[in-house]
Amino acid sequence: MKKIQVGIIGGAGYTAGELIRLLVNHPEAEIDFVYSTSNAGNQISKIHQDLVGSLYRVFTDTVNPNVDVLFLCLGHGNSVKFLSSHTFSENTKIIDLGNDFRLEADKVFEGKTFVYGLPELNKTAIESANYIANPGCFATAIQLGLLPLADANFLQNDVYINAVTGATGAGTSLSATTHYTWRDNNFSYYKPFTHQHLGEINQSVKQLQDSFASEINFMPNRGNFSRGIFATLYTKFEGTVDDAKNLYQNFYDSAKFTFVSDDFLHLKQVVNTNKCLVHLHKHEDKLLITSIIDNLLKGASGQAVQNMNLMFGLEETTGLGLKGTYF
Repeated sequence: MKKIQVGIIGGAGYTAGELIRLLVNHPEAEIDFVYSTSNAGNQISKIHQDLVGSLYRVFTDTVNPNVDVLFLCLGHGNSVKFLSSHTFSENTKIIDLGNDFRLEADKVFEGKTFVYGLPELNKTAIESANYIANPGCFATAIQLGLLPLADANFLQNDVYINAVTGATGAGTSLSATTHYTWRDNNFSYYKPFTHQHLGEINQSVKQLQDSFASEINFMPNRGNFSRGIFATLYTKFEGTVDDAKNLYQNFYDSAKFTFVSDDFLHLKQVVNTNKCLVHLHKHEDKLLITSIIDNLLKGASGQAVQNMNLMFGLEETTGLGLKGTYF
């Protein structure tokens, strides 16, 4: 059987690097080209240095318009620009890792309708889709913490969220808050109550619970570690913690990568994997939900490959049997 031919746009960033690593080891996919205008002609392993000995290819500034699937690993707002200036075969499937097509108002572009690519929410639609809007990293962790409640119509009160992401969440471009001397031994919040992922979070909650009219209060934080998202969410819940566990376990019963844990969570359980782990704790009338992911895998490239597998009729876990780094 012919392997899936893959093109990657924006090949020098963190998400592209993770995508390349996954695809080099994917049994049913083959990289056709990795596009980067700023690195054209350079060895890919010069940028993604852990690929030395694994990949002998160079970046290119030209594209093959007939690849089977195209991954867009561009900065937010740049996917529209790229697709406006490049034409691909009508048979080419597209998975955008940016935020250009995630919202209902933006999902149709030049006759292409993008499906929101959260498999735990839209698996059937993903399987028949040609164009996918891959979810944001914070959005993935937070939605996987909330959706079982929304599905049961139990989100009747405001939700409060505190979530911390690693330095890779900011991308490779340097800024005042990404330099080692600033990030090391430091902690800060940013975009309080206004983070761009709130739009897709609210959209997905209302997809399951149309009556939801409460506030989702989100405080994103920068952590002094490289990768991972640790999110804590709480809201009022009338049932017991066992009621909540049953609800979550039933909702994720067929999910391949999302699991409910009886134990308190820590990031080393998910870093370098495509897993999301969820833990539930009840205190008086409040349900505390902890949700953890690797921001570059389940929060980006791993989930993108998961979506590719679904789109091409492969087993969902193909190429994603990753080993975490526990110690």
